[in-house]
Amino acid sequence: MSSYAVGIDLGGTNLKAALVHRENGIEEITQRPTEADQGPQHVVDRIAALADELRTQAPAEIRGIGIGSPGAINWERTTVTRPPNLPGWDSVNLTSLLREQLGDVAVILENDANVAGLGSAFHGAGRSVDSFIMVTLGTGVGGAIIYNNKIFRGSTGGAAEIGHMTIDYEGPYANTGVAGAIEGYIGQKFLSDHARDRLVNYPDSLLHDLVDGDLEQLNPRILYEAASEGDEAAERILAWAGHKLGCVLGAAINLLDIRTVVVGGGVSAAGDFILEPARETLPNFVMPGLRDDVTIRQEVLGNEVSLLGAARLAFEGREAHV
Repeated sequence: MSSYAVGIDLGGTNLKAALVHRENGIEEITQRPTEADQGPQHVVDRIAALADELRTQAPAEIRGIGIGSPGAINWERTTVTRPPNLPGWDSVNLTSLLREQLGDVAVILENDANVAGLGSAFHGAGRSVDSFIMVTLGTGVGGAIIYNNKIFRGSTGGAAEIGHMTIDYEGPYANTGVAGAIEGYIGQKFLSDHARDRLVNYPDSLLHDLVDGDLEQLNPRILYEAASEGDEAAERILAWAGHKLGCVLGAAINLLDIRTVVVGGGVSAAGDFILEPARETLPNFVMPGLRDDVTIRQEVLGNEVSLLGAARLAFEGREAHV
């Protein structure tokens, strides 16, 4: 049985791909622009070219190709529906289209947050536990439930949409229309909007200088940069985000009785500026009988965790989920 697979991370801006050894991890990695504005078939062609490029570099025939994608994935893990930032993708059977170009090779598709969770389970911050909740903080807020080292997918494949769990039924609306959903607070755009509003009260904040006075340029990376320099406004804004995160994680733990949380995604690079307030808040929203051993860990592998998880789909096939 081959020890090699190709993992692909399908994003609205970039396609990332890696040749992965089952035990040793990533051996080759590459990326190119998605060019999503040219439509689904063009993107499929680019995915096929990347996959073909990497499989020719493998010392042996690859086990298959795993793909992490935004959007809703069907139960058979072949089709993605309405992924954000990919115009024209109403419902695309990615597996079928890729096999037309690549031949008889196994292709397995999965939600990008689930793939990140699987990668963390075998290569990252989740390795030391069998079960954990994964939260990805980026443009949106994604989630995965890893149970006994497998993805829990629910009844149709759509489980763990933590970003759309509400913490305030009268709160701001996320893009999905759910009032008070956590994504409506700490998704990248929403968090940046909140920061701009708060800065009215901090005219001397370093943040004004970092964006040359143009607050439209403000983003979580700049918030982290300012917080690292001891900027009070940035620290307080990130702590506010951490508090909101702790609230929603308490609800998830009460529901699932899974005590470990792994936080990844680009916004998680703010580290303890967000995670420490979340750790302080979390016990207040967990029932007393479930508070023992509750922990929040940062996933430090960055984008690599998704590529590793996508390849793991190919290694495990349909056994990767429960």
